[in-house]
Amino acid sequence: MRQLRVLRWGLVPSWAKDPGIGSRMINARMETVAEKPSFRRAFAARRCLLPADGYFEWYPTEQKGKSGKPLKQPFYIHPADGGVMAMAGLYEVWKDPTRDEDDPERFRWTCTVLTTDAPDDLGRIHDRMPLLVAPERRGAWLSPDTPKDDLPGLLELLEPAQQTGLVAHPVSTAVGNVRNNGPELLEPLPLEETLPVEETLL
Repeated sequence: MRQLRVLRWGLVPSWAKDPGIGSRMINARMETVAEKPSFRRAFAARRCLLPADGYFEWYPTEQKGKSGKPLKQPFYIHPADGGVMAMAGLYEVWKDPTRDEDDPERFRWTCTVLTTDAPDDLGRIHDRMPLLVAPERRGAWLSPDTPKDDLPGLLELLEPAQQTGLVAHPVSTAVGNVRNNGPELLEPLPLEETLPVEETLL
């Protein structure tokens, strides 16, 4: 039965002793997801779709910060038609051994996003992007009837699809602070406030 559920970003495998591992498991590369011990069991049996209006990527500019490292300009990448994207994801349920059996927080539901190579137009900003699942493939991706031992069949579902039709615009660096959360973070940044980037990105 399909469910709509809120998940924590950062996959925590069921065998993990420390849930802190989730901070390092926010992404899974489609090229190796079937092989990595941290992801392969979820890939075989616990696949999900993560809806999103868009996502942010940071582009390193030629301007240097106080540390000497390049300052980065964030971009908001989203469907040109204003639609909702369906990102390929995996989920896990981790049981906290320190909590009582009847504690509603005993089971932690977590997820990770699958990534793929970005096409040329978006690859200039970042070489990777979320793997988007086309409408005609979503049922198969979610289906529990897909044989768990049919890795070739599962991998075929990961053929990059619907990676076009996306546009990007620069936004405020305020998106880098987790305390900021509002529609103003999606607003295009005026050119005079944008850090120096290649003209092709604007």
